[in-house]
Amino acid sequence: MPRKIIIDTDPGQDDAVAILLALASPELEVLALTTVAGNVPLPLTTRNARQIVELSGHQIPVYAGCDAPLRRKLVTAEYVHGKTGLDGIPLPEPSLPLQPQHAVDHIIDTLRAHPAGTITLCPLGPLTNIATAFLRAPDIIPRVAEIVLMGGAYFEVGNVTPAAEFNIYVDPEAADIVFKSGVPLVVMPLDVTHKALTSRAWVEEMRALGTPVGQAVASWTDFFERFDTAKYGSEGAPLHDPCVIAYLIEPALFHGRHINVEIETGSELTLGMTVADWWRVTGREPNAMFMGSVDREGFYRLLTERLGRL
Repeated sequence: MPRKIIIDTDPGQDDAVAILLALASPELEVLALTTVAGNVPLPLTTRNARQIVELSGHQIPVYAGCDAPLRRKLVTAEYVHGKTGLDGIPLPEPSLPLQPQHAVDHIIDTLRAHPAGTITLCPLGPLTNIATAFLRAPDIIPRVAEIVLMGGAYFEVGNVTPAAEFNIYVDPEAADIVFKSGVPLVVMPLDVTHKALTSRAWVEEMRALGTPVGQAVASWTDFFERFDTAKYGSEGAPLHDPCVIAYLIEPALFHGRHINVEIETGSELTLGMTVADWWRVTGREPNAMFMGSVDREGFYRLLTERLGRL
């Protein structure tokens, strides 16, 4: 039986690769894409999600969600992803219709309609939609099988402030609700994603597939690599969000610790920090499987094999 997932996303080039990886993998049944404001504003993340589904050749419904964080002004990341959020290759205007229902309502209805413990939520952006669903319908919280998310950082600290990773920083109150919800959490922080760097050889391998998906992945990677290589002096760029999907397919690629993770919502200095009790010094109850390492070769082998199927 494939694992049923909802991908909650703010595409972004790395979100796009994650979505394509999920759609290429028979182990997963993607019930829907729900979009949230994050890397770029909601109209763009929603358009990008529809373009990615069309590129994949699959038919997956797309629902637009929250256009702003719970209590803060939206912070976006065009400086990384370009003004569309998917800069790198021009894609046709999507013809896939946007579903009329709000993403939050769709998440609530889906969790209520399926047996408890059968749906995994995969947030790749800020946690606004998930937190809003939990606030509006607390009855769905125990129905969620697991949340596997990209967000946070501990040893790598921040990428948008000295202390905070972008997805958590954009809506720290939402992250706080999700991390305190009691749902089993698996977290892919920058500590892992910064070990999943692209290589020139891999990008050219994607291009050599000769398919529209291969072309798009190579061009997107070329585009957002420039930002990370300039910022970190690294060889390639981290493919953050595909780590979430790769974990669902091949969990043994990742290693981490089951620890307590709290979200800072009060401090100006460290707002949005994921305070991960890696050394278990607080005595607080563990609430998250916080990943620390990835088998990079295995990760890219999986990506190459799956993306080659589309």
